[in-house]
Amino acid sequence: METALVTDFSHVKLQDTSFTGGGLRDFFVYRDLGIANATHGKVVAQLVRANLAPELGTGWHRHEADFHIVIMLKGWARFMYGDKETLVEAGDCVHQAPGIAHYLFDYSPDMEYLEIVSPADFKSIDVEAPCAVPAPTSWQASPAL
Repeated sequence: METALVTDFSHVKLQDTSFTGGGLRDFFVYRDLGIANATHGKVVAQLVRANLAPELGTGWHRHEADFHIVIMLKGWARFMYGDKETLVEAGDCVHQAPGIAHYLFDYSPDMEYLEIVSPADFKSIDVEAPCAVPAPTSWQASPAL
């Protein structure tokens, strides 16, 4: 008896997809890694890269997702997770607990991270600010933490 695959094999090469706008945030560009199609919407994996200097950031929000990790590949980003400021640097991995209120407010010009979320069509919902957010640094300065 042959069992149907729940997910499909996927191999996306560097030249297969490119960074494009039109994602969740207009100040980032996104590169689809083919995982949403391969998993039939169960998981999305995408590279996210800085495109414009931080001004207002993402605003306070939470995601309706069962699983969400960010692996910083290049540069750095500063987040607020609840009332805690968190510097995420290249090589760091963050598990965003389901429903956690957060705000990405600052990042370096070379920031690039891998984002893996389930489900692929996760929702982003604005929430009330639990605290004040520091101002972003200019792209000529480094984060002061």
